[in-house]
Amino acid sequence: MLRGGARNADVARELSIPVGTIGSWKHHDRARRGECPGRIHATCPHCDGTLDNPAYSYLLGLYLGDGYIIQPKGLRVPWLAVTCGATYPGLIDECEKAMRAVLPHNKPFRARKQGCYDVKVYSKHLWCLFPQHGSGRKHERKISLEPWQQAIVDAHPWDFIRGLIHSDGCRMTNWATRLVSGEKKRYEYPRYFFTNKSTDIIRLFTDTLDAVGVAWKQANSRNISVARKADVALMDQHVGPKY
Repeated sequence: MLRGGARNADVARELSIPVGTIGSWKHHDRARRGECPGRIHATCPHCDGTLDNPAYSYLLGLYLGDGYIIQPKGLRVPWLAVTCGATYPGLIDECEKAMRAVLPHNKPFRARKQGCYDVKVYSKHLWCLFPQHGSGRKHERKISLEPWQQAIVDAHPWDFIRGLIHSDGCRMTNWATRLVSGEKKRYEYPRYFFTNKSTDIIRLFTDTLDAVGVAWKQANSRNISVARKADVALMDQHVGPKY
């Protein structure tokens, strides 16, 4: 049906299968037949100087948090997938938008999973764009930025911070109690948290916070907190809660 030109949504309704699954199957089929989107565009957006740097800085943050690159056996082209919670449709849209900006000749798609979506894009240039890829989990191997990546992050630090927060962070309301005139009163205040098992990724996050003048504290080996009123206000201005 798809090869005959039927729309993904129509096939999904006809077979009672999630539209994200239909899209994934279609891309797998096109990849096996050598018809992946982007095949006609031979140059790498980084190497040919056409890379959308703000979008890349944001996508890099998403990748370091909840992204991975894989090339299943039998496929000629690898894919990048970023896992986004289904309760944040705005985040899913922003992730897809960033992928389109970074790889304008490739078409992202969404694969539905339990409680989340994998936003995916195929490209043979992923190895060049994300040299942090490697075997094993990120927190079990060294993660560092290439000089050209660091230059992009330095130029667009808030996009990078936003990507990291949108993947492995949150804006939450904390509370505390104090005795005032003998009475216990509850106080609430917002704060940002970033959680990651990789000490290297935590360092990239805190180094970038330092660069934009945001004070932070390390709650434990994997948690970074931003709680001062002025710093939270600055984070709200450039990052904001996930939605």
